[in-house]
Amino acid sequence: IIPRVLVEKEVAFTKLQDLRIVDSMHERKALMAEMADGFISMPGGFGTLEETIEMLTWTQLGIQEKPLGLLNVEGYFDHLLDFIDHMVLEGFLVKDFKDMVLMDANPAKLLDKMMNFAPPQIDKWWVEKKISN
Repeated sequence: IIPRVLVEKEVAFTKLQDLRIVDSMHERKALMAEMADGFISMPGGFGTLEETIEMLTWTQLGIQEKPLGLLNVEGYFDHLLDFIDHMVLEGFLVKDFKDMVLMDANPAKLLDKMMNFAPPQIDKWWVEKKISN
């Protein structure tokens, strides 16, 4: 699934059985979320990061309940997980939401984790934190 504007900027692999060209990134993500059983992020740039965080956010909000796995090739996503730990430590993320980030360097192990994924069921998902002076 690729937006029309990216067909011209990137290489669209035209030999796919089912190449879908859509009008916008929003349409791309909505269609991917509808069609997918889960999501795997591999090392990439801003677009990969944005789509990864959006799918995690959709799970947090209950918009979708599909697993998201990070294929952590050569530790690529280690710093992202450190940042997520920092969000928990600073009180901006409930630990149960951190736990929905599935990660492994081994593709088979990552798929196993994804097959066993259960979305967090949290009624109150903000964190109360005392602010000291």
